[in-house]
Order: sequence, then C-alpha cells, then structure tokens
Amino acid sequence: MSDRKNSEGYSDPTAYQAMMNLEIEELRFKKLLRSIKDVCDLADFEIEGRVVLIDKRSGRIWR
Repeated sequence: MSDRKNSEGYSDPTAYQAMMNLEIEELRFKKLLRSIKDVCDLADFEIEGRVVLIDKRSGRIWR
C-alpha cells in the first residue's frame, strides 16, 4: 500500500502505518523462512512437512 489516503481521498496515516507494519512483519517472515531453507540446503537436509513458527514480537503464528 503506497497510497496514504483512504477511499474517500482523505489522508489516513493510521491505516497506512498499520499496513506498513503488516508488510514489514511479512517480509521478516519470508526472509527467515528463506534463511532456514538455505541452511537446510547447505547441510544437505530437506524440510519434510509444514513449518510452524511463532513470532515472539507479535505472537502471530505462521504456518
């Protein structure tokens, strides 16, 4: 979300910041998962099945 305005065209910094925080959190997860996969690959291991992670900062469960 690059637009800081709501559907009516008014500035909505609170919603913008909330969306940015979600995007940052998702990016953190994607980088972590990529790193885990890379480490497994370097050690000649494969991930078998679902990986479930809990974010200590937000408490969000990533499946």
